[in-house]
Amino acid sequence: MSTPTKPTKKTGRPLRSLSILALLVIALASAAFVQGATAVRLGLDLRGGTSVTLQPRIAPGENGKVTNEAIDQAVSIIRQRVNSLGVAESEVTAQGSGTNRQIVIAVPGNTGRRVVELVGQTAELRFRQVLASGPGAASVGSGASVATGSGASVATGSGAGVATGSTATPVNGMSAAINAKYEALDCTKLENLQGTGTDAPTETIAVCDRNGSTKYILAPAEVLGRQISKASAGLDTQAGSAWYVSLTFNGEGTTAFGALTTRVTSLPEPLNQVAIVLDGLVVSSPRINEPIPSGTAQITGSFTQLEAQDLANVLKYGALPLSFDRGEVAQVSPTLGADQLDAGLLAGIIGLTLVVLYSFLYYRGLGIVVTGSLTAAALVIYLLVLLLGENIGFTLTLAGIAGIIVAVGITADSFVVYFERIRDEIREGRSLRSAVESGWIKARHTILVADAVSIIAAALLYIFAVGGVQGFAFALGLTTLVDLLIVFIFTKPLMTILARMDFFAAGHRFSGLSQKSSGVNRQTSTVEA
Repeated sequence: MSTPTKPTKKTGRPLRSLSILALLVIALASAAFVQGATAVRLGLDLRGGTSVTLQPRIAPGENGKVTNEAIDQAVSIIRQRVNSLGVAESEVTAQGSGTNRQIVIAVPGNTGRRVVELVGQTAELRFRQVLASGPGAASVGSGASVATGSGASVATGSGAGVATGSTATPVNGMSAAINAKYEALDCTKLENLQGTGTDAPTETIAVCDRNGSTKYILAPAEVLGRQISKASAGLDTQAGSAWYVSLTFNGEGTTAFGALTTRVTSLPEPLNQVAIVLDGLVVSSPRINEPIPSGTAQITGSFTQLEAQDLANVLKYGALPLSFDRGEVAQVSPTLGADQLDAGLLAGIIGLTLVVLYSFLYYRGLGIVVTGSLTAAALVIYLLVLLLGENIGFTLTLAGIAGIIVAVGITADSFVVYFERIRDEIREGRSLRSAVESGWIKARHTILVADAVSIIAAALLYIFAVGGVQGFAFALGLTTLVDLLIVFIFTKPLMTILARMDFFAAGHRFSGLSQKSSGVNRQTSTVEA
């Protein structure tokens, strides 16, 4: 047996640590109450959600074919858009093979319909010069028209001219097909406001704006969405708290946008307008008062905050490489019924109960520490899941529940490491108060290393996996971090307090720290701190 030594470390301030935990719980609970987060968001496999099937196709005016590479790229972009809205446990998968390959998007909960509509957008942004504009309803007269205050004929960069006068006159240089399409276009009909992204960039087109109030004839696109390097939503407080989307172009886009704005600046209305077209609908058509060579632009259009943020997100991650025919959006019933969910939760409760019972049978009175620590950890995890669900869209799936249960084992392992270190110190002749402190110094390194390994594994899984595995990794990492927090500011301080109680300090046979439990020879004397 080694020579007994006296402790040199102070016992710390356990009440301060416990107070910090209490304040943390109160803060989390208050935040959840203020934000109205009262229920855990369940994932697609536990409560169902919204699903849509996207059928890929080549847009009119585009060359190429539907390839597996293009489908995979579209899946990646759509998944990024979903992730930009929060950790929602959504499923984005490609199904089928060959020309029948489709993309299936499934989003949990009742709010999934908006997300599905968002991620299914082609998000092809184009900047086109306005050649003509008018009310959104179908025209009564013949031909497209534009009203200006000049009697001159103006040549545009697209090769189209405008014959103008004191009254509206047909647009010169337009084909009969374009004039007929413009005349017949009725923007009050829902089918003309679907935003299908079918506008060919090299053609002159007739389209509606997104609210159906105005229709346009637009010149071929001169700046494309792929020339955007950055997009973000902003709030213009000087314009009545209006939301907008700020764009930054790359080098090619800066040159093209500068040339476009320079050319149209001196033209009469509406030729001095540049239409911003997203997926075949005009978002806005601002007048260009001066050249813009800086490579930046703003999209305005009476956006709400949500609309501006959604538009910035889809533009940020780029346009989809294909156009899609959107299938019927449908509600998905839970893939796991309520009975299976109840059975899974029951299994978890039974498992936790067995852990607690075993801790009382093996560690006797120290089972209080195990039970208290698990309860504190469960409370913190529950509040965090509520807040994460409210703020970043985190949803709890069966895989996430499995991650939490696995992490409970890691938490229990921390108790075992600490308790056994305390017993080691007692066997070396220390008093309980001394053993609690010196044992903690030795145990915390092991606990930190073990939890660090779990956190690294969870991080790698989250980065390289998708779908349910990401949910498992996120829950595992979150619960492991909570384990570290609880061990440091609850388990250790609680042990310090219990070490001052005669029941534990005297080594009562039910304390879990008796001489027999600690493996101390009856003839061995202890050295008091």
